[in-house]
Amino acid sequence: MSGRPLRLLSLLLVTLLVMAVHAQRRREPLTEAEIDQLRDQAQEPELRLKLYIKFARERLDALDKMRSDPKTTDRGTQTRDGLQNFLDVYDELNDNIDTYEDRKSDFRKALSSVIEADVEFQAKLRALQSSSNTNPAEIKVYEFLLQTALDTVDSSIKDHREVLAEQQQEAKHKKKPTGKSGYPE
Repeated sequence: MSGRPLRLLSLLLVTLLVMAVHAQRRREPLTEAEIDQLRDQAQEPELRLKLYIKFARERLDALDKMRSDPKTTDRGTQTRDGLQNFLDVYDELNDNIDTYEDRKSDFRKALSSVIEADVEFQAKLRALQSSSNTNPAEIKVYEFLLQTALDTVDSSIKDHREVLAEQQQEAKHKKKPTGKSGYPE
């Protein structure tokens, strides 16, 4: 075998190895049990969005628990991973809201719950950001992801409020029931 085909083969193997490593990094943000719960609520926006809220809250609670545990090692990396887990679920929540909005579903009640959760998530993320007992080297590990999470939640609060206002406006303008004469009663 000459040198050129061997180099091409080596390059191909390295490329496949890099792709395999990248594929392993990209994982499903939800557990099988969570996916099953969501599947059961596929047609119910209110219940489905409440599940996403629950899952996102659980990710932030696990992050808080990990950070308060004095036995935790490599706190910066674990914080970054916890923030990524939260963001992955929160992005799924937003994708579902977009889907329901595109379908013109009426999910005002669910949106109210989402907005309440947004405010809670925002407060927890800001508390993490302003935490004074954090080592500066540790902060560097997750600082960018924390800012991304804050920016995402901040913009989502605004978007969710706008969608709710639009939904409320549409509900007001729906036709009133008519009587036998065809005129509103």
